[in-house]
Order: sequence, then structure tokens, then C-alpha cells
Amino acid sequence: MQTTSRRLADRKIQKFEKNVTKRGIVPESTVKKGSDYPVGPIVLGFFVFVVIGSSLFQIIRTATSGGAA
Repeated sequence: MQTTSRRLADRKIQKFEKNVTKRGIVPESTVKKGSDYPVGPIVLGFFVFVVIGSSLFQIIRTATSGGAA
């Protein structure tokens, strides 16, 4: 007859051993795919347009005001 603490220890050991044998086995649904981008190409293009356009606008504005913006 086993004591309660020994029974709990055996249960934890079994759970750990079962987990050890499952390591490295990942379902296909959770594996990330390399070609799936979180942002679409249109949104990315718009972002690049806004960043480059605003920097060009700032450069032109600074050049026309004589550098004292």
C-alpha cells in the first residue's frame, strides 16, 4: 500500500514522462509559415509612401526656408 505523498509523486512522474516523449512534436496548425506576412503589400506600400513622402517634404521645406525651420 502506498502513501498519499508517494501516490502524488508517482502521478507527477508519469505526467512528466508523458510530456518528455511529446517534446518536439508540434501540430502543423501552430507552425509558422514563412510566406505569411502580418501586413498586406498595399498597407506596407502606403506606409513607405507616407514615411518617404513626409521626409522629402521636410527636406524641401527646410531647404526653402533657409535652414531655420
